[in-house]
Amino acid sequence: MTTSTEDRTAFAESVRAFAHDRLAAGALERAHAPGYPWDVAELLARQGLLGLTVPERDGGQGATLLDAVTAIREVGLVCPKSADVVQAGNFGALRTFAEYADDDQKARFLPGFLAGKTLLGLAMSEPEAGSAVTDLTTSAEPDGDGYVVNGTKLWSTHSVEANVFLVYVRFGPGVGGIGSVLVERGTPGLEIGNPSEYMSGEQWAPLYFENCRIPAENVLLGPGGFKKQISGFNVERLGNAARSLALGRLAFGIARDHVLQREQFGRTLADFQGVQWKFADVAVALDGADLLLERAAAGDGLPSAYETSVAKLAANQAGFQAADQAMQVMGAMGYSTETLVEYCFRRTRGWMIAGGSLEVLRNRIAEGVLGRRFSQRAPK
Repeated sequence: MTTSTEDRTAFAESVRAFAHDRLAAGALERAHAPGYPWDVAELLARQGLLGLTVPERDGGQGATLLDAVTAIREVGLVCPKSADVVQAGNFGALRTFAEYADDDQKARFLPGFLAGKTLLGLAMSEPEAGSAVTDLTTSAEPDGDGYVVNGTKLWSTHSVEANVFLVYVRFGPGVGGIGSVLVERGTPGLEIGNPSEYMSGEQWAPLYFENCRIPAENVLLGPGGFKKQISGFNVERLGNAARSLALGRLAFGIARDHVLQREQFGRTLADFQGVQWKFADVAVALDGADLLLERAAAGDGLPSAYETSVAKLAANQAGFQAADQAMQVMGAMGYSTETLVEYCFRRTRGWMIAGGSLEVLRNRIAEGVLGRRFSQRAPK
């Protein structure tokens, strides 16, 4: 665990050196390769970069959220695809699991997750419940000494590769009836549909639950667990924000090197004021978002919804702005798959939708500023 600025700087430098030494080679190929890079996952696990915020008693590193943000940023600046593995091993579903799983569940699943040998997916969204997640209808009905799950999930994280899914379900009516269960791949009644490919290059498969029976010990959070799940999901947003900034800075750096070398009309592109201003504006946006992300990740425990929303909004916009402007100043080369710039452009664009759209984030921020809850539902 890092406890001082000096310690955090040393940690960042060690992760940076590791990333350049072990991940830089093949970064472009990984970005365009389908599937989850299991070899990278095991490599990162051996380096101690999975389960950073998981307590040492549970097999993790006992580090802080800010340490995990630092790790994802340093890895993402070198190999964007590997940053996805750091995300999966520290944020999102894994962080919710580590926070709320009982000792038996941790003993069964955590060792594989933290070794990079198994993967936990998050199944939240449904055909009629995206941003309005409390409209979910996937049900978990008591059945003897277990539960029967029925429903459909879309856009589930790592749905093509995950070994275990953390599934948001409805035990009863209303928000108070929402909780979550763990469903292992291969469980009878779980069908994984044909994957669809998205602009980012990622593939997501629909999950169909038809009389899928799970044991009672696979209930992670029972009725009334929704607020706990969402508080854990705020950590997912920090990882999203960290990757947005890392990829934005990666594209920014590639473009900076390009304009310092590329000559047109007898001088380098960097000599044109219009190009200079693009870099100035992007630098301000990236630096500002970095500070907001550090603020959100710096506290003890789970981050606040307000600070997380502010950080993700700023980071998503800054990361995409950086990648977009990098592509513009590099012209056809930036648009080509021969550099990572176009990949950074595609990924940062997706994160303005995933994990809480910019519109939803603005709603949450406005509620924090005005001290009121604003329902988005149509009046009855």
